[in-house]
Amino acid sequence: MGVLPVNKLLVSMSVPIMLSMLVQALYNIVDSVFVSRLSENALNAVGLAFPVQNLMIAVATGTGVGINALLSKSLGEKKFERANLTASNGVFLGVCSAAVFALLGALFSRTFFLVQTDVAEIVDGGAAYIQVCTVCSFGLFIAISIERLLQATGRTVYSMITQMVGAVINIIFDPIFIFGLGMGVVGAAWATVLGQVAGAALGVWFNARRNPEITLSFRRFRPSGDIIRRIYSVGIPSIIMASIGSVMTFGLNKILIGFTTTATAVLGVYFKLQSFVFMPIFGLNNGMVPIVAYNFGARKPERMVKTVKLSVLYAVGIMVLGFAAFQLLPGPLLSIFEASDYMLSIGETALGVISFHFLLAGFSIVASSTFQALGHGVLSLVISLVRQLVVLLPAAWLLSLSGRLELVWWAFPLAELFSAALCAVFLRYVYRKEIVPLGM
Repeated sequence: MGVLPVNKLLVSMSVPIMLSMLVQALYNIVDSVFVSRLSENALNAVGLAFPVQNLMIAVATGTGVGINALLSKSLGEKKFERANLTASNGVFLGVCSAAVFALLGALFSRTFFLVQTDVAEIVDGGAAYIQVCTVCSFGLFIAISIERLLQATGRTVYSMITQMVGAVINIIFDPIFIFGLGMGVVGAAWATVLGQVAGAALGVWFNARRNPEITLSFRRFRPSGDIIRRIYSVGIPSIIMASIGSVMTFGLNKILIGFTTTATAVLGVYFKLQSFVFMPIFGLNNGMVPIVAYNFGARKPERMVKTVKLSVLYAVGIMVLGFAAFQLLPGPLLSIFEASDYMLSIGETALGVISFHFLLAGFSIVASSTFQALGHGVLSLVISLVRQLVVLLPAAWLLSLSGRLELVWWAFPLAELFSAALCAVFLRYVYRKEIVPLGM
């Protein structure tokens, strides 16, 4: 972390995670691809469930960001006992989070869908789908917690393997459960859960057998208030930041369904497709954060700055490729989901307009992760709030008043413009406050 050439280190840390994230994106999309073969309403059921799934991932990954930052900083400062306590408390928090979502999912899954639509096929399929995902979410939370331990110690290849194994299992069992056993939408949920549990089990084994820097032990374990506070001082802003996406998606679905349920299906398909662009950048960030945090603890500002600059360069390059794909191939991309002519007419316009925000999003994502790595998670939270709730959602609502669906999609580029400007201002502030005093 502190001596390898920065570019080599960043690539070696990030590429395995980026590949695993791409596989994650693949199995996120596979559910919808198979379900779309059932009907557009079935596709809509999975799409409308996205805010709940996103909320679970937000809590898991947000907590993971806190674990990753504190663990890497502790290792950089040679405080190995605190590193072990961070690991144990991180897994404990994952188990607690899974229990909360299991309870909420068991009680309120159907209510969540009834608030959005009264189409019986969507409500029945969606409620059953999300109930399985929430009640059995322990695999998701444990897997992500363990993966962060592997990533924070530089063992990203093992993290990649755990995610890939989970994804492959999900892909294999999707058609078996959905069509072979005739389980329909619920089959997609069970395939997802099975993959998550397998990934979690493998991650636990890797951490026990291949990660000597971390000793994960629960014998006489007691939660540490200080460690949990430190994890959540970075993690809670990240959780809230990611959770805002669930609120934004729920609000957009409410706006779009006022035009047609096909518009919400298009939005759901967009989120699946854009994961192929964004997931690699999230993987890049997962490699970048421990490098920045470690060198912050080791007081090596030159390595921190170079890591951030290279990350921005790579992120923007990925986003440009994504922009080109959405501009040139909207029809073929939508056809993967058995899109009708009506869905194609709405979706081609949507993908073309929304993808303009890709050109700025790479910079914004890396900047937000930099704030988190340096202990300024609140700044990331402010950016997310402004982008999704202060600008995007109100803009979408105002544009919807025109009665023209095609205008609603422009809320995405408009919000990203505000976000990028704010990131630039905050990045300058953090540079002067945290990096300059280290004596570049």
